[in-house]
Amino acid sequence: MRAARPISLPRSVGVLLLKDLLIEWRTRARLNALIFFALATLLLFSFAVGPDTKLLARNAGGYLWLALLFASVLALGESFRVEQENLTLDGLRLAPADARAIFLSKAVGNTLLLVALGTLLIPVMVALYGVQVVMGVGPFATTLVLGCMAISAPGTVYSAIASNARARDVLLPLLLFPLIIPALLASAKATQLVLQGDPMQQLGSWFGLLSGFNLIYWGVGFVLFPRVIED
Repeated sequence: MRAARPISLPRSVGVLLLKDLLIEWRTRARLNALIFFALATLLLFSFAVGPDTKLLARNAGGYLWLALLFASVLALGESFRVEQENLTLDGLRLAPADARAIFLSKAVGNTLLLVALGTLLIPVMVALYGVQVVMGVGPFATTLVLGCMAISAPGTVYSAIASNARARDVLLPLLLFPLIIPALLASAKATQLVLQGDPMQQLGSWFGLLSGFNLIYWGVGFVLFPRVIED
């Protein structure tokens, strides 16, 4: 009997990512819950601040990223719950493919989900808080993608760690939130500059911080993930 030939890493990532996207599209339960939760969070911030439109506009970037952060806990917590059913994760580990493909497919899938959610939230934020995108769509899109990547990479690793715990819904935010504080602050500051202008040319520095954060944690997750999911 011939041994199964290992599948290349890019092909494995593509197949696993397509599988996750098809499952998400067919059910859409997680996406609907994320949209409702994030919209409710933005509304709660507007009610909490009250009629002070200047304060709402000044802190709009922070409110947006807090809504995305809270919603990401739901998204990340569910990303490995599907794999726990019927020992699907064990089947993926037995496949002739690199275990790192699981990390990349999950992290990319979570990033795409958060970027799609952020894209839906931006018009709501503009309408609720009365802000304008002063620096254009390009810098805003860059901030959104880099920030969502910064949440997804460590979030995917910690989601895999917490997936076997009884209190996984509590353990995941306890592990994730302290770690991503620098990325969250950088995303909020970059969003504020995109919305209000950047006369001091600070946006590039925040992009550099987010890029460095992503480089570190995507690299660490890629290297250590096979150890995370082993018995």
